Amino acid sequence: MKTYQTDQIRNIILLGNSGSGKTTFAESMLFNGGVIDRRGSVDSKNTVSDYNLIEHENENSIYSTVLYSEFKGKKINIIDTPGLDDFVGGVISSLNPIEAGLMMVSAHNGVEVGTEIHFRHSEDANKALIFVVNGLDHEKSNFDKAVEVMKERFGNNVVLAQYPVEEGAKFDSIIDVITMKMYKFPSGEGKPQVLDIPDTQKERAEELHNELVEKAAENDEALMELFFENETLTEAEMRKGIKLGLVQRGIFPVFCASGKNNIGVSRVMEFIINAVPAPNEVPAVKNADEKEIKCDASGPVSLFVFKTSVEEHIGEVNYFKVISGSISEGVDLVNTTTLNKERISQIYVSAGKKREKVSNMMAGDIGATVKLKSTKTNHTLNTARQNWTYKGIKFPDPKYRTAIKTLSEGDEEKLGEVLSRLHEEDPTIIIEYSKELKQIIIHGQGEYHLNILKWHLDNVYKVETEFITPKIPYRETITKVSQADYRHKKQSGGAGQFGEVHMVIEPYFENLPDPKQYKVNGKEIKVNVRNKGEHDLPWGGKLIFYNCIVGGSIDARFLPAILKGIMEKMEEGPLTGSYARDIRVAVYDGKMHPVDSNEISFKLAGRNAFSIAFKQAEPKIMEPIYEVEILVPSDRMGDVMSDLQGRRGVVLGMSSEKGFEKISAKVPLAEMNKYSTALSSLTNGRAMYNMKFSEYTQVPGDLQEELLKAYEAEQNEE
Repeated sequence: MKTYQTDQIRNIILLGNSGSGKTTFAESMLFNGGVIDRRGSVDSKNTVSDYNLIEHENENSIYSTVLYSEFKGKKINIIDTPGLDDFVGGVISSLNPIEAGLMMVSAHNGVEVGTEIHFRHSEDANKALIFVVNGLDHEKSNFDKAVEVMKERFGNNVVLAQYPVEEGAKFDSIIDVITMKMYKFPSGEGKPQVLDIPDTQKERAEELHNELVEKAAENDEALMELFFENETLTEAEMRKGIKLGLVQRGIFPVFCASGKNNIGVSRVMEFIINAVPAPNEVPAVKNADEKEIKCDASGPVSLFVFKTSVEEHIGEVNYFKVISGSISEGVDLVNTTTLNKERISQIYVSAGKKREKVSNMMAGDIGATVKLKSTKTNHTLNTARQNWTYKGIKFPDPKYRTAIKTLSEGDEEKLGEVLSRLHEEDPTIIIEYSKELKQIIIHGQGEYHLNILKWHLDNVYKVETEFITPKIPYRETITKVSQADYRHKKQSGGAGQFGEVHMVIEPYFENLPDPKQYKVNGKEIKVNVRNKGEHDLPWGGKLIFYNCIVGGSIDARFLPAILKGIMEKMEEGPLTGSYARDIRVAVYDGKMHPVDSNEISFKLAGRNAFSIAFKQAEPKIMEPIYEVEILVPSDRMGDVMSDLQGRRGVVLGMSSEKGFEKISAKVPLAEMNKYSTALSSLTNGRAMYNMKFSEYTQVPGDLQEELLKAYEAEQNEE
């Protein structure tokens, strides 16, 4: 393969709902560019993109796949992405290195939930977008309806660049209102005939051409002046306006195609070459210091790794974009995260699992390399003494959690290694080793997402596991003032153990003044605060520890031991073994023995006094509450609201947003188990949501009783 210069490179992503034909369309793009000599099909399980066994079994894209095509002297880098929201990580990471997206819209299904989700992601990434109404040969194709909904959902920047002469089985001709020509495609493979527009279509074509010209002119003042002066634009001027409009997301041109029959695909590729901006024609990438890094082949070498995969017989494959400079085999770079030196011994261009070795690569290009020591997704590689680091790809928060355990105790270490590898390959899989819950918790984007992970454990890594219900990280606290004292005394022949501690505990609140006296069970206890320790707890909340000892009843050297005993009990709360939080403790009296008192004695005395006081202070169990934001079609609003109420959800507000109703609510984590599956079922997959931790609040009384009984039964079993 020849070395392509920056201005000869186009980087695009294929977006769209599952089943919209992205993989099939990519197959035709590769065929048209001569990368493959025969087009595969999803049904035959022989496409370049979906080449993993799990993708064959599920008949869906699970991973993003890096591809390329060479067309008319240009190189088009293509990333095919999964359409299911469970695998959104592949979409988010793939939006990073590209300049434009092709949004596939099914000609018979129209705008689907995946279309809308991917549109939002492209909007967040501020990437140019081109719509392709795909599958116009389908018997139930409805181009006009699809376009109508696209304009309704995505605004007036959706504008026709093409329309079909006929749909369904007779679909073979497209009117192109940019070139003002008709493209008639032969049955089977072959280049289209470029014909004059038939008289029957001229009026509509002229009308749409004028709309497109006006839309193109809106993106540049000079072009707008030309448009007012001449009432039209030349094709070159229109192309310039479209390119500017794409960069600004001021225009979303609509094209027609059948990826399956390779109709219209070559014309889309021509448009990509002519109108999609090259990597150096978009705003420069900013590094973490907000410095703009020009996409310039003569600049310092700098790469950003946007994807890491693990391939059988190869190991880790790192996919990167050359942000600046040009790289060649054997170049030494420095990883700005690990500070390790990495040698790029081999450079590849990828078409699925087929990789072609190249000797060098210019700024703006996308490539792959292998056998790096410690480079992962989101890492930057620079020439020595170059300290650029790029902002990492921000992946969405997880929405689904489950606990996992091995069926064989001997596999635990292997499971940890495999889970770590799977996280590196898919950063939306989060692994949590919870000391508190004594479980390994896996967080992901949905039930299907984690079922695919388990398939890999079972079939690829041969680690037998099972998913179990994850425990909830409850917290314990108190609601009133309580006093307790405890004497620890132990005599066993030699030196004994003795320590006595008197303390008062109370709930902690922000800005609470330091105590001077307490009234507990009708008895007044005056305290004189000698010093105060404020401890932020690792699990959230605070412990305030007051030394109120007067007269030397307890030596100051034993205070840390008392605090340690209290902390031990807070790590395993008296009610359910959950962490305790937000408590003030005042140690105001006690006794020592001149010989038998030691640190262990006061640690145990402090621990037991705290436990007694805690149980007398009307303790409460607190549960984690999450903020949940749901985007739902208006016709399913009632079902979703009813379901939230059944989950003890509190609705905070409702609003409309781009064709959806947005519900904001607070819901206990305990009620969110398998919510992604339930929501999909309620809305036929048309709703989407995100969730993030908000706060801890007290559980209802009846639920607290259930939790106490369950913990007691668990302790009895042990």
